[in-house]
Amino acid sequence: MKITRRSMLIGAAGVGAAAGAVGAVKLNWDGKSFVREGYVESAPVAPPGEASWMNWAGIERATPKQIAFPESLDALAETIRSAPGRVRPVGSGHSFTGLATTEDTLLMLNGLSGLIAYDAATGEAQFGAGTPLYQVSEELAAHGRAFDNQPDIDSQTLAGAFATATHGTGNDLPALHDNVTGFQMVTADGSLKDVTRASDPDLFEAGKVALGALGVMTSFTLRSVPAYRLKRTVTVEDSKTFLAGLEQAAAAHRNFEFYYFPHTGLVASIVHDLTDASPTEETATDDDEFLQGLKALRDQLGWAPWLRRSFARSEFPRGVIEERVNESRVLLSTVRPTRFIEMEYHLPRQRGPEMVERVMRKLDQRGDLYFPMEYRHIAPDTAWLSPFNAGPRASIAIHAAADERYDYFFTDFEPMYREAGGRPHWGKLHSLGRADLTELYPEYERFLAMREELDPKGKFLNAHLAKLFGVDFDA
Repeated sequence: MKITRRSMLIGAAGVGAAAGAVGAVKLNWDGKSFVREGYVESAPVAPPGEASWMNWAGIERATPKQIAFPESLDALAETIRSAPGRVRPVGSGHSFTGLATTEDTLLMLNGLSGLIAYDAATGEAQFGAGTPLYQVSEELAAHGRAFDNQPDIDSQTLAGAFATATHGTGNDLPALHDNVTGFQMVTADGSLKDVTRASDPDLFEAGKVALGALGVMTSFTLRSVPAYRLKRTVTVEDSKTFLAGLEQAAAAHRNFEFYYFPHTGLVASIVHDLTDASPTEETATDDDEFLQGLKALRDQLGWAPWLRRSFARSEFPRGVIEERVNESRVLLSTVRPTRFIEMEYHLPRQRGPEMVERVMRKLDQRGDLYFPMEYRHIAPDTAWLSPFNAGPRASIAIHAAADERYDYFFTDFEPMYREAGGRPHWGKLHSLGRADLTELYPEYERFLAMREELDPKGKFLNAHLAKLFGVDFDA
């Protein structure tokens, strides 16, 4: 969108001055700091002999005794067997929860990445578990193949994406882990297991979304589809008009999502449809610049909600603002240079339209917010811990800048999500524990029993998993 931080700053400042706002409300707002108390940008300083790690958002931080980079299956098995304490695998660190955090051994799978085998007859491909999604897409493209869908960020590793049920969007498109036809993993005793639906149907369904709790994944065999081209259309319009036709819009397009910009009454819908048209010329995106513009608008006019809304609606473009054609791997995922913090819940599809309106209203009630809200649809699958195994879901994600407050996620929004029967994204912030999750997931207790059988001494536990599983944890 051709709205820049500079134009927002200049325009909003002018509007504020024209309004003659010199009262206490504006002065108080101008002196406000939005940086949350205790925020630290850099990774923690590690004691001598230890390492330093933090996740992408910076809210999970650790100084593990070691960060291990095994280069082979044998080295991985030996690391797991010989590690004196707990072991936690980590991918790209893009989860916002404490799934990977440990003070013992942090396990990086960079050495177990890349294409291992490709079957031209079936289109199935085997990849190392540490392969980033963007690399998988590139490797598949070299064989004329593609994922049937992709998430909006593709820096995650396969193991991390599958472990947390990472997904894209589309009425008839399931989450990424539904493409898994087999996997290999090393268990807590160093044993190697090859798993398919035929060889062990229970472990197969439990392992596709396993939170890194059953073992360390080493490779996945995946379905692929012939490479395909998409047309991307981005449209900005009034939120009330858009919401009246939400279900019809979602059904009309292969991939469908929309963003709501708080305090504007405007949404941007993003749809993708199959096409044989030639690729259009690629231009640099300015999503990050636009986001900084929204922040500037909050900073300058947050003291006057009516003025903020009026200025935004006068300055934002309307109608179709972008049309692009390219390969699916180019259009479905984007780069997110601005770090943020996120909560995302997956609600029964029929509750989506009602709940998204409630969330939008709640966002507008808080003058300190500016990050867009994201809404997507996901088709069901059968993995035991998949948030989508109970039927079609609507996903609603809220965000905050990495350096700003996010406690209101839990007080203002999570209760609404839970009331609607929502299940949290495993890699994004939530407060649920064993009792809550057992109620939401029919196979949850079976999963916990399988975990105890495979890892009786809790080799792969950490504090976050202990809360999810309702077990004692002695760090």
